[in-house]
Amino acid sequence: MRCPFCGHEDSQVKDSRPTEDGAAIRRRRQCEGCAARFTTFERIQLRELTVLKAEGRREPFEREKLDRSVRIACRKRSIEPARIEKLVSGIQRQLETAGDGEVPSKRIGEMVMDGLKGLDTVAYIRFASVYKDFTEARDFEEIAGAMSEAAKG
Repeated sequence: MRCPFCGHEDSQVKDSRPTEDGAAIRRRRQCEGCAARFTTFERIQLRELTVLKAEGRREPFEREKLDRSVRIACRKRSIEPARIEKLVSGIQRQLETAGDGEVPSKRIGEMVMDGLKGLDTVAYIRFASVYKDFTEARDFEEIAGAMSEAAKG
């Protein structure tokens, strides 16, 4: 593993343990060149995924991008980081086991919306505002109203 500080090619694993959800291995490493310590994560990847964007462009699936989007929607909400990690891991696992190597970005967005709906309504509305490209206050009112109706019955 290349050192992120000095670029040295070799590092030594000092400690390994599974993450809380068991979906990854967290490794503490020490660079053999500059002795700096850093953390890496090792995850199972079942298949390579390609995201098909709305305009027809294709790009490789990036778990970090999905994780960042969900965390932004959940910012300043009292949501356990482990629950966010579980949501992101679950979405990634569903995509990898679905059978298709190519996934429309719309499908990923819908999966995030479904997951956030059960996690936190404010995070759901935040994500929806970007995903559905809200342009007016009325858009927020409509989705909030739909959430209220769903909660009632």
